[in-house]
Amino acid sequence: MFSRSPLLLLALGTATLQAHDIASELTPLIVSGKAEFMLGEAETASKGQASREELLERPWLRKGELLESVPGLVVTQHSGDGKANQYFVRGYNLDHGTDFGVFVDGMPANNRAHAHGQGYTDINFIIPEFVQQLDYQKGPFFTERGDMTTAGAAEFSLVNELEHGFAGVTFGEDNYWRGVFGDSVDAWGGVLTFGGEATYYEGPWVLDEDASRFNGIVRWHRGDEDNYFNITFLGSQGEWRATDQIALRAVAGGQIDRFGYIDPTDGGESQRYSLSTTFGMRDQDTVIRGKAWAGYYDLDLFSNFTYFLDDPVNGDQFHQSDARGFAGADFAVDLENRQIFNAGTTYTFGFQTQNDWISDLGLSDTVARNELATVREDDVFIGSYSLYAESKTTWTEWFRTEAGVRGDLFVSQVDSDLPANSGGEVDAMIVPKLNLIFSPGDHHEYYLNLGGGFHSNDPRGVNLKIDPNTGAPAQSVDPIVRTWGTELGTRSQWTQCFTTTVALWALFNDSELLYVGDAGNVEAGPATTRYGIEFAGYYRPNNWLAVDAEVSLAEGRYNDIWSTGGPWVENQVPVVISSGITLGGGTGFFGALRGRYFCERPLTATKGVQGSESFMVNARAGYRTENWELALDCLNLLDRADNDIEYYYASRLPGEPAGGVDDIHFHPTEPRTLRASFTWFW
Repeated sequence: MFSRSPLLLLALGTATLQAHDIASELTPLIVSGKAEFMLGEAETASKGQASREELLERPWLRKGELLESVPGLVVTQHSGDGKANQYFVRGYNLDHGTDFGVFVDGMPANNRAHAHGQGYTDINFIIPEFVQQLDYQKGPFFTERGDMTTAGAAEFSLVNELEHGFAGVTFGEDNYWRGVFGDSVDAWGGVLTFGGEATYYEGPWVLDEDASRFNGIVRWHRGDEDNYFNITFLGSQGEWRATDQIALRAVAGGQIDRFGYIDPTDGGESQRYSLSTTFGMRDQDTVIRGKAWAGYYDLDLFSNFTYFLDDPVNGDQFHQSDARGFAGADFAVDLENRQIFNAGTTYTFGFQTQNDWISDLGLSDTVARNELATVREDDVFIGSYSLYAESKTTWTEWFRTEAGVRGDLFVSQVDSDLPANSGGEVDAMIVPKLNLIFSPGDHHEYYLNLGGGFHSNDPRGVNLKIDPNTGAPAQSVDPIVRTWGTELGTRSQWTQCFTTTVALWALFNDSELLYVGDAGNVEAGPATTRYGIEFAGYYRPNNWLAVDAEVSLAEGRYNDIWSTGGPWVENQVPVVISSGITLGGGTGFFGALRGRYFCERPLTATKGVQGSESFMVNARAGYRTENWELALDCLNLLDRADNDIEYYYASRLPGEPAGGVDDIHFHPTEPRTLRASFTWFW
C-alpha cells in the first residue's frame, strides 16, 4: 500500500536528515509554527500549532482544508460547498465533526443536537486572513477540553491587529471568484480590526452549484500579553445547490455523468452571527483568563441520499431545519509559583458553560423543496456546566507532571410534537487526566498520557420512545458516553529548526457515533477500540524554506462483532500521509507544493466492500513586493479522478426493485483547476 504513494519517499527522506550536518550551517532564526521549540511546554507528542504564515502559505480548495494542518486529519466534502466538511482523524469517520472539537477564540464551532448530526462543525464563517494561529491537540488528555474532543481539538486564534491593510481578489475556473479585504486602525484607546469576504462558485458539476457566501469581522482589542480585553463580531451567510453523493451504478451505466446529479433540488442555506469577548488580567503570580460568547445560527438543508427507495412516487428528499441561539463562557484562574513537596507548581481552576436554545429543530419529507409531511418538530434546550482543576508540577529538572480532573453536568429538555418523545434529562460525568513528561536531555522529551473523555448524545435520542417514522417503540441512548485514551510519545528537537515527533496511541469508546448514509445522520452504536501510531518531521532552516512530512497509521475495531457483522469500523482511514515544501519569504518569488494521500478503507464491517485511495497534490507559485502580491494556484495538480467520500448502502433509482440496490455512493474530487489571486497591501 505504501509503495503507491510518492509522499512516503518525501516523508522517509525528511526523517533521515543528518542533524549534525545541518546544525553547522544554521544562522540564528526565530522559528514559529510546527517546527517551533516546544520542549518544556508541550504535554504530549501530538500537540502542536500552525502559524499564520503556514496557514496562508497552503494552497486550498476549501477553507475547511486549513484543518489539514493538523497531522493525520483529512478534510473532504460529500455535498455542496456551503455545507460543513467531512472530517477523518485517528481512525474516526467524524462525519461533520463528532468527537473532534473546533474552537474560535474559545467559542465552540461544534453544534450539539444539530439537525444534520451531533457535533456538526461548519467553519465557513472563518476568514483565513484573520487567523493568527491554529493550536491542535490529540486525545482526551487536556483538562480544559470536554465534550466532543476524544479524538482531539483545534482552536483558531484570531488576529488582534493586522500588520497592514489589504484587499485581494481571486478568479478561477468554473466561475470561481473571491474578494477579501481587511485593515486595522487605532480607535478608542485600542485597535479596531475589520474586514469582509465574498465568494461565489459554480463548480465543475453538471448542475451549477451556485454557492455564494458573505463573511464579516469587526474586532476591537486593547492591552498586552498579560492584561488585555477584546470584543469580536463575526457574521456569515451562505446558500448553495448541492450535488450530493451519487450511486456508482448510475455513473457506470451511463445514466449520469461522474459530475452529475440525481435530485436537482438538493442544497441549502445557513447563517451565523456571534459576539464574543476574551480578557486576561495578571496580578503578580495570579492570572485570570476569561472568554464569553453569544450568537444566532440557522440552517435549512435539503438532501436525498436514497432517491426513490422509501417513496417511489415523490422521491426521498428530506428537509432538516435548525434555528438556535447559543451562549457560553470559559473562565480560569492560574495560581503560579506555588509549592507542593518543595516542587514548583501551577494550579489552574476553571469553569465552563455552553448552552443552546433550539426553537426550530425539524425534519420533514419534501419534493423539490416543497413539504409533503412533517416527520418531527422539536424545541430543544441543552446546557452543560463544567468545573475543572489541574496542577502542573516540575519535580526535577528531568521530570514534570500535569494532573487534572473535570466534572461535567448536562441538562437537556425536549418539547416534541409527539408528546411521548418529550422530556428532560440530567446527567453528569467525572473524568481524570494525567500526563507524565520526562526530559533526560536538552533535545528530547518523552510523554506518557492517560485520560478520560466523553461525548454527549442528541437529547432527542436520549428522550426517544416512539420512532416518528414508523410509530413503533424505539430505543433511547445514553446522555453521555465515556471514552478512555492513552498515548506514549517522544519529541526531538534535533536542531533549532528541525523537529520530529512520534506518538503511539489507543482510544476506547463505550459507544460509537456512526454515520448512516441513507438517513444522512449519525446514531449511537456499539463500543469500539482504536489504536495507531503517528510520525511527523518539520524542517525550517531559514525564512525561505520549510519542509514537513506526516504519517498517520490507525485501526478501529468493534468490540462486539456479533452486533455489527464484522470487526472493522466503517470508513476509518488506516493510512494518511501528508507532506509539503514551501519556498520564499519576504519579497520576491515564492511557491508551495503539498500532497495528501489516504488509502483504501472499509465501507462495511467485514471489509467486503472497500473505498478507493486518494492522492491530491496542490501547488502555488507567485511573486511578492512590499505593496502587492500575485499568485497562481493549481489544485489537484495531477488531475486525478479520485473520490472525496464513499459510502455503501441501499438506494433505488427509477425502475429498480422496490427493495433498492446496495451500492457505493460517492462524491468525486474536483478536477484540476487554476485560480489566480492579486492582493494589494497598504
